Amino acid sequence: MKMQLGEIARVTGAINETEQWQTLEVTSVAFDARELRPGALFVPLAGNRDGHDFIEQAQANGAVATFWASDHANQPTDFPILVVKDPLIAYQQLAMHYLRKINPKVVAITGSNGKTTTKDMTAAVLGSQYNIHKTQANFNNEIGVPQTILSMEANTEILVVEMGMDRPGQLHALSEIVMPDVTAITMIGEAHIEFFKTRDKIADAKMEITDFLNEDGLLIYDGDEPLLNERVGDLDSETFGGSTTNTLYPLQVRAGETSTTFKLNEWPEMTFEIPMMGAYNVNNALIALLIGQRFHIKPETMQKSLAKFEVTRNRTEWLVGTKGERLLSDVYNSNPTAAKEVLHNFSHFETQGKRVAVLGDMLELGTASKKLHESLATVLNPTEIQTVYLYGDEIRPLYEKLMTTYAPAQLHYFEKSQQSELIEALLTDVQPADLVVLKASHGLHLEQVVTALTE
Repeated sequence: MKMQLGEIARVTGAINETEQWQTLEVTSVAFDARELRPGALFVPLAGNRDGHDFIEQAQANGAVATFWASDHANQPTDFPILVVKDPLIAYQQLAMHYLRKINPKVVAITGSNGKTTTKDMTAAVLGSQYNIHKTQANFNNEIGVPQTILSMEANTEILVVEMGMDRPGQLHALSEIVMPDVTAITMIGEAHIEFFKTRDKIADAKMEITDFLNEDGLLIYDGDEPLLNERVGDLDSETFGGSTTNTLYPLQVRAGETSTTFKLNEWPEMTFEIPMMGAYNVNNALIALLIGQRFHIKPETMQKSLAKFEVTRNRTEWLVGTKGERLLSDVYNSNPTAAKEVLHNFSHFETQGKRVAVLGDMLELGTASKKLHESLATVLNPTEIQTVYLYGDEIRPLYEKLMTTYAPAQLHYFEKSQQSELIEALLTDVQPADLVVLKASHGLHLEQVVTALTE
């Protein structure tokens, strides 16, 4: 990004005198004073700490200017500032302006599960023919989406943006920022049901991604989901799923430990492959293929792109432990639907040792937490997954339910404060021939357990 400060001042409605800095060039925008680059505009946001407290650090790291909230006193006098009512709103306004200026096509992806994988697959497919920019890491909220936009290159032809939500109205606001040309909803699950209470309300909130869909835009969604079918109305849409009534559906799926192959109704003579375990990831690939079709990419090209796309770290990633055991790390996030899919696949993998499941709390399930944690018992069988480690405070009901099917030596429970004890037990118990799967919501920080088992 390159923009003069005078243009930024006009776009964001700066209320102070900025004439002396009109031609100052800004080459990037950052809200973290530790990570900005020389030439950056600093955005002081409210969080655990007030971003205004880090202006000096931002200057030292190369910031050339900063937003400044109008209700904050002690404005710097020796540094270019743009005084605005709310730095976050100004940040979003700047992102909207830059997006309209570059004017790429916008693909927006949301869903209760599979957002990041679908985003990565879609970016790989579209990147075979276009200059693309995609969401990095988990920058998928009201702060992350503007950051994604403002970090794209001027030659970007398609922006692939991931959108998360944890409350009603959030996707409405994000849709207004990006005004998408194509939207995709991966699925409606139980994630964030603590805040929404029912899957119906989750579906309502997910559909907000279409609120600012361009007039000739396209919605891609799971056609096997009644809650979405009820809400699509007259939107131009295409569907994916297992049913033959969908636009795109699999004829055959073969899932392995590190890859999955499948054939489709649209190109029955072709075999597609993705470098991921799990038949459930085929739906994510179908979204990417439908989006690729929308942008006129040949199926052979899409086939090659999916076969080699890069999977985001900590999403069903195979690792090797210190004893030589194989670990399936899927610790970035968890919800009942995703956990069941992973456990179902894991329980059929070949091993000379035992299969070990390490499961942590699934967060934001609200009053349904007990029931939904207990529901994982349907995919936990001691003949298939011989040992289970449960970690966290919300998951205890599953421990109590499994006590009727697992022997005491096969079932272990640790409270959230006992991560070091969990690690010690795993290091003692796990043997070189074993298979271990680890899955939990990110707030449980099971990545620290993965690190302890692999380093």
